[in-house]
Amino acid sequence: MRADAAGPVVLHAFRGGEWRTSLDTAALPGPRGAPYGLALVPEIVVHADRRRWETARGGLPPLTGRRELLLRAVELFDRGTVTVGGLGAQGPEDFRAALWETAGVPGPLVDRWCGMLRDTLLKRGEAAADDALALVALPGNTFTCLDSVLDQAERSAAVWVRPSRREPISAARLVAALLAAGWPPLRIGLYPGEQHTLHGLVKRTDRQIVYGGTGLAASVRRSPALTLHGPGRGCALVPGAMPVDEAVAWLLPLVAGDSGRFCGNVRTILCADGTDSADGTAGTAGTDGADDADGADGTGGTGGADSAAGAAGADGGAGSGGARCAALASALAVALDAVSAHPTGPDWPLTVFRDPEAAHRALRSVHDRMRPGDRLLTRRPAVTEVDGAPCVLPRLVLLDRAAGHPLLGHEVPFPFAAVLTATPDTVRAATADSLFVYRPAK
Repeated sequence: MRADAAGPVVLHAFRGGEWRTSLDTAALPGPRGAPYGLALVPEIVVHADRRRWETARGGLPPLTGRRELLLRAVELFDRGTVTVGGLGAQGPEDFRAALWETAGVPGPLVDRWCGMLRDTLLKRGEAAADDALALVALPGNTFTCLDSVLDQAERSAAVWVRPSRREPISAARLVAALLAAGWPPLRIGLYPGEQHTLHGLVKRTDRQIVYGGTGLAASVRRSPALTLHGPGRGCALVPGAMPVDEAVAWLLPLVAGDSGRFCGNVRTILCADGTDSADGTAGTAGTDGADDADGADGTGGTGGADSAAGAAGADGGAGSGGARCAALASALAVALDAVSAHPTGPDWPLTVFRDPEAAHRALRSVHDRMRPGDRLLTRRPAVTEVDGAPCVLPRLVLLDRAAGHPLLGHEVPFPFAAVLTATPDTVRAATADSLFVYRPAK
């Protein structure tokens, strides 16, 4: 994806079976200010398109063999050459280069996330189709949430996709891959837009899957047809008898995996205080991102800053397990400091921020929430430059106390976790507000 002398490359919307540009556009991030743009669909156009859909849907022939078409589309998405409106023919290396240039997502993560899309589709049972017009509003932290587009395409009469303005390229490529696989053009749409346009899309569709942080969750209307994937606030429970080296090996991928871009990434580590702190919480492991598509909470788009887990009572730094928790946290910090900032790092590749202010805003959201007595244990400088863009390195904070702490469950788009010693009451309170609770296999 490259701009030429004629002007910026503008990624198109897909409406009414055609790629279309718009008088309304937004700039996309890019290396050193490259002029890439995104065509935006105004709400009045959304309203008109819904009326046209009502007219067109009755004349569409039945769509059979959906699973086979979806599998073909996912293969093309990963390794094929497809035609994306405004970008032209895009091969797999072009796709990876475009994600790196605009969203700072390195090739190894693109490969991994493509594999996750394929595996999730293969494991999911086939669904009976209905007559609904579905909406999927995506986050900008990871494109694995495109799984919801595949799911709704299989079960709906049509699906409209609202991509994040921070990362619309993967959604556009999936639409192009569906078309190349033989998906009927009138049964798929791509509707980039301003935040207020999302509310219009919600009103004018029959079923909605919306990914969003705390701010977005408060702003969208609730209805039985809307499924909101909010902050995950992942937490890990470390038993009192678990050796430190085993705990570090277990925790490192939970914190640093996928560059901290998933809602399932661990943000809070609760160390048992030496007593049996079993709370009956079932362990779950999540891989889908579920964060704010447009950074409504000011942390770079992966919200949850006002986590109710911060209401957990009881001290976090004192007690019989305090010394052990500090030793575990120090060892984990050393492991996190060893994570390579190189985009092709061998174990846990990190993303970069093409919007430098978003990087510093996300980092400040951690430091500003620290309280007296908390200790930042990771020792490297917080930010390093990679390919001319800031890369926020993993951060680990040892909390002094739990009660009302704003870092509990706090989500940012880079690897970060808060560690504390936890009594059984603290564990129960914190895990009650976490969608993803991890416990080591017995």
